[in-house]
Amino acid sequence: MVGTTLACALGKNTKLANKTILLLEGSKQFQWEPKEQYSNRVVALNLNTKSLLSSIGAWNHIAAVRYGSVKSMQVWDAVSDAMIQFNQDDYLDNVAYIVENDLLLHSVNRELAHVQNVNVLYQAIVDSLKLPDVNSDTSKVLLENGKSFTCDLLLGCDGANSKVRKTMGVQYLSWNYNQMAVVATLKLAENVDDDHNTVAWQRFLPDGPIALLPLRKNLSSLVWTTTPNNAKTLLSLPEEQFVDEVNSAIWKEYPKRSIVSDVMKGFDRFLEILRLPSNAVRQLPPNVSGIEEGSRAAFPLGFGHATKYFKPGVALVGDAAHRVHPLAGQGVNLGFGDVSCLNEILGDAIYCGSVIEDVDNLRKYETERQRHNIPTMLAIDGIQKLYNTNLTPVVLLRSVGLQFTNALYPLKVTKKLYFINVYWYPSNRGI
Repeated sequence: MVGTTLACALGKNTKLANKTILLLEGSKQFQWEPKEQYSNRVVALNLNTKSLLSSIGAWNHIAAVRYGSVKSMQVWDAVSDAMIQFNQDDYLDNVAYIVENDLLLHSVNRELAHVQNVNVLYQAIVDSLKLPDVNSDTSKVLLENGKSFTCDLLLGCDGANSKVRKTMGVQYLSWNYNQMAVVATLKLAENVDDDHNTVAWQRFLPDGPIALLPLRKNLSSLVWTTTPNNAKTLLSLPEEQFVDEVNSAIWKEYPKRSIVSDVMKGFDRFLEILRLPSNAVRQLPPNVSGIEEGSRAAFPLGFGHATKYFKPGVALVGDAAHRVHPLAGQGVNLGFGDVSCLNEILGDAIYCGSVIEDVDNLRKYETERQRHNIPTMLAIDGIQKLYNTNLTPVVLLRSVGLQFTNALYPLKVTKKLYFINVYWYPSNRGI
């Protein structure tokens, strides 16, 4: 999705109209037709990503088919009464938009088909890469079928296992979380219309968060972060038992620590005195009645970040540069942010008479994106670690912190960066 969107954005950039762009796509040419049943592979798009897709014309195609609107969101802790809420009234637009991966890619491809200076080569499996050196200012890409190409600027959008990144030889910090995300399309017990199924729910359980995202009427998408053993068990359960486990995860009462409960009650009274929002008012999540057949799947979770996003004549974009935990749904949004930034910098550089491979432009891209990506990634990783323990002092700290953030509007708007989207899919194949 990120690589195709980048090719489309660069191709539609009028400042780059004299540049020839080649998109090497490893899979077959993508074909998609709308189906009644939703795909379990969805992304939660923030407002910046929606703006990017609108600017290249892809959002019109998405809107003409379907998407889920998140108009409010409730996040709460299973082992305390701490909670935070986001509402559409706090912002100028929806909190997030839920879109199927296939629909998004289909929509971008429809626009890409009309871009004259972009060529797409499908089933292009890269065999080896040769980057610029003292003997050559260009990169060379050799495919398994024997074809080769040279370019002034090579952009690696080839996922978490990026061959471009490995060829660059940059340091890549990574670790596994020893967690898996179980996904499915859920049927809700309540028979609601589209205007009412617009709430996203996320509950932090002792083993990881469970989240429900609205699709339409009585359908929502599930992402449940849990241990690998429990994930395998959940995938093997009969449908009725799986539904029971989902409802238990959403509704089950966990033992509360008395000291945490006492402090939270006292803090609520303090907020009420100050006439600030407390835990007293909260929405009740829906009950799940079933799942769409064949929609269950699971994938492992990890963290990864390249210390450098560029070398002369080459740059990394999306999952090739960074990978995050799905609890904040920022993985694909970070990638689309890379696209917006690189498209603007390259366009301005050419307009000002620079060459497209100029290292100063690539360094500017790296600086701007790392200033955004690194704090976001560290915050997400910190939240994962903060909620991955049940030590009483930590539970007390995170509970008071969450409730305090919910009470103060400016802080809550800032924190929206980390809670706005709760669903993420890595872009590497085979999931």
